[in-house]
Amino acid sequence: MAGAFISSLFGGWDAALTTLAIFMAIDWITGIIVAGVFKKSKKTETGALESKAGAKGLFKKVGILLAVMVAVRLDMLSGTTILKDAAVIAFVANEAISIIENTGLMGVQWPAFIKNAIDILQKKQPGSDAK
Repeated sequence: MAGAFISSLFGGWDAALTTLAIFMAIDWITGIIVAGVFKKSKKTETGALESKAGAKGLFKKVGILLAVMVAVRLDMLSGTTILKDAAVIAFVANEAISIIENTGLMGVQWPAFIKNAIDILQKKQPGSDAK
């Protein structure tokens, strides 16, 4: 029942929300690795792991989920799914950029085609200047 209720808050659970949840988890984990192992976090003065920075990151993820819920409710009022889809695409793109930044601090080199795919996602957002 709890799962069904949570799913309903997001307008039904789909591949886009699954992708967002996975990317949010990967971003959080890579952020902890960057700070805890590599001591290169841009979120702290020392670059090291700090509970306050980690908590802020988790609260940011909660804020993202709340924003998606707001978009779902606005879509329900208008009878569309455009706002939810746009919000999820935007947040997936932002999480992907953050993952690339985090793993880059670890020394991971990303193939250009993945960076290009993220650029395409950003351009798909309604209101984006790029076509």
